Amino acid sequence: MSELITADLVDLDLSAATKDAAARALAERMAAAGRVTDLEGFLADVAAREAQMPTGLDGGIGIPHCRSAHVTEPTLAFGRSAAGIDFGAADGPADLIFLIAAPTGGDADHLSILSSLARQLMDETFTGALRSETAPARAAALIRGEEPEPETPRPADAPEPEAAAPTPEPTAPEPATPAPFRIVAVTSCPTGIAHTYMAAESLEKAARAAGVELTVETQGSAGFQRLDPQLVAAADGVIFAHDVEVRDRERFAGKPLVDVGVKAGVNRPAELIAEVREKAARGGTAAAPAPATAPMDRGAETTDGHATRLRTWLMTGVSHMVPFVAAGGLLIALAFAIGGYTVDKAPSVADHFLWTESASWAALLFQIGSTAFGFLVPVLAGFIAYGMADRPGLVPGFVGGAVALTVNAGFLGGLIAGLLAGAVVRAIQRIDVPPVLRGIMPVVVIPLVSSAVVGFLMFLVVGKPIAALQKALTGWLSGLSGANAVILGVLLGLMMCCDLGGPLNKVAYAFAVGGLANPNPGSLKVMAAVMAAGMVPPLAMALATTVRGRLFTRAERENGKAAWVLGASFITEGAIPFAAADPLRVIPSAMAGGAVTGGLSMAFGCTLRAPHGGVFVVPLIGQPLLYLLAIAAGTAVGAALVVLLKRFRTPAAEAPGTSGPAADAAHPQVSTHREVTTH
Repeated sequence: MSELITADLVDLDLSAATKDAAARALAERMAAAGRVTDLEGFLADVAAREAQMPTGLDGGIGIPHCRSAHVTEPTLAFGRSAAGIDFGAADGPADLIFLIAAPTGGDADHLSILSSLARQLMDETFTGALRSETAPARAAALIRGEEPEPETPRPADAPEPEAAAPTPEPTAPEPATPAPFRIVAVTSCPTGIAHTYMAAESLEKAARAAGVELTVETQGSAGFQRLDPQLVAAADGVIFAHDVEVRDRERFAGKPLVDVGVKAGVNRPAELIAEVREKAARGGTAAAPAPATAPMDRGAETTDGHATRLRTWLMTGVSHMVPFVAAGGLLIALAFAIGGYTVDKAPSVADHFLWTESASWAALLFQIGSTAFGFLVPVLAGFIAYGMADRPGLVPGFVGGAVALTVNAGFLGGLIAGLLAGAVVRAIQRIDVPPVLRGIMPVVVIPLVSSAVVGFLMFLVVGKPIAALQKALTGWLSGLSGANAVILGVLLGLMMCCDLGGPLNKVAYAFAVGGLANPNPGSLKVMAAVMAAGMVPPLAMALATTVRGRLFTRAERENGKAAWVLGASFITEGAIPFAAADPLRVIPSAMAGGAVTGGLSMAFGCTLRAPHGGVFVVPLIGQPLLYLLAIAAGTAVGAALVVLLKRFRTPAAEAPGTSGPAADAAHPQVSTHREVTTH
């Protein structure tokens, strides 16, 4: 393997004005070195990672990075900007930019580069040396961790300076040194890469300055090595600097605890150390850790309102439910395609299965899919409660979801059960219990009491009213026809396309998949309309870039090629690169196209039993030709509208076929090459 960074990959006079232009300038050096095979494809992957979360760090640092199929070996390029470039850090522009590239499948290399670099960046000596270095080769050596060649080496025959012999002085016996204050810490962040290791380095540096012994456990993406139990037992205090759940946190029970987000560990480590020392001094015998903050709450701002928290909790449940819906729904749809719509009447395959009969295979698929579907409501409720109250919410949430199925409260019952379970657990966690009971609270008391309370409420208080409401909603969907059905289709189409995978898109999708739990003609029409509308935005942008390519940048035209596949696969996020560059024209156009498709799908009476799949499940769709016509009509409307709106804009910076920093600055891009988690 070649060296990670060489002098050819260093630009000490980076002139780019934007982060896209900076990435391009450094990527061109990688391509010239033969480490990137497709410049535009690699830049699309970099932009996709940047779209997920800004890569700017405090202290004037930007670390754009990605894994890409267009990278031949792990590579790092460095640029230094005199003017500074905005990478989204809170403290302003970055002047030190590190572009990190790893090949697809090179997760270990990628994480190793990032974690090592993140620790170095917390060293002011390291960053100061990079800011003052004048030779690319020496800068590359610094980044590799090597000792750079001195510019003016001492002659080999020069005598070593003689040190004066110290004069011995009588010394008084030193007083006994008190034992240092001992702290153990855990750091983690959602990606488990940069901030995890930067927080660890920052805490270690502050501990040395304060004369404190501190040992850090970094729970990163590459796994973690548990702290020695003896270290934990001997610790006087604990610091958690994390944005995801601390694994095995029960190890730290009974210790004074400071529990903060990972950025606090990076930005104010000395304050955290002082705070845990103060807690230990004030508490005498250490108090047990506070209950775990819900994962969805931990990164929330204190100014977030109740509506924002509620939406986040619900989306936590929906996101965990979707894989069960996708697996179960597709298996059931395949079963109906193979065995017809009477396959649900087949006997259990455990009692009757003939290897040579397609009907038996269809029954097997149906029964596996139905089993997966049986988890839908309990998983929804369990993970809503998890989002509210962390792991203690899982048991009462799953119990409440199962009760919702028992009383026929369905999808709505699962929503309510999850919220009740989370609220009950949070209430129990606020009770100040005697120290002797704290050890059994998470494994005995909280699961027992919360499950009993939630079960009581679901069986005897709210279950039956919710079941009646669910029955009314099912009946309404079953009776949908005419103008009412079309209006609902238009509304769902607008929701699917207005934020391209955001909260409203998820609400519409959750409404549709919830209906599949108790399928009827109305709910199957809703599912068909939702999927059709969700396919329109990327397809419309793909069509627009094909028929009027001169209105789009080169990168957008490349993204348009990928958008054909993404749209056909029901990945609405395929339109995000276009919306990010020109939201006022792209989003209204996508909404118009989605509304047309949703309304036509309902008007045509198209049905769908599968919750996902795009055009690949067309054989499972009722009225398939009309369904494709509805999608084509919406795609045409969306493409025509975006082309019309773009024709009236001020002429942009890019002529046909041009590209470069100027064009990038005029049209910031985000790639479709990103991990898609919706639907």
